[in-house]
Amino acid sequence: QVQLVESGGGLVQAGGSLRLSCAVSGRTFSSYATGWFRQAPGKEREFVAAISWSGGKTYYADSVKGRFTISRDNAKNTVYLQMNSLKPDDTAVYYCAAGNEVANHSHAYHLGWGQGTQVTVSS
Repeated sequence: QVQLVESGGGLVQAGGSLRLSCAVSGRTFSSYATGWFRQAPGKEREFVAAISWSGGKTYYADSVKGRFTISRDNAKNTVYLQMNSLKPDDTAVYYCAAGNEVANHSHAYHLGWGQGTQVTVSS
């Protein structure tokens, strides 16, 4: 099992940027994939982006492709989500999670989930 802690959320105007961080501990960081998901009020949790253990493979939801970038620094045991051109529809609690494969479904991330960080985009 791994422990994940998200940070970097906040309030930003539409068109602005934020960078989320996910600090990971409890297991060899470079041995698993990491994903970002989000959940808006009244909606189901949805996939945002994922990255392989090496960083060589990334996967994005169509709704964020071209605006968000996922990356990881294995030396710092941290995964990042750079979010640009933010829209009010991006408002949600963002979660990071760890698993054995890069996938767009939450079932794949069985090693652990963070508590989430709130992102609010004002119009």
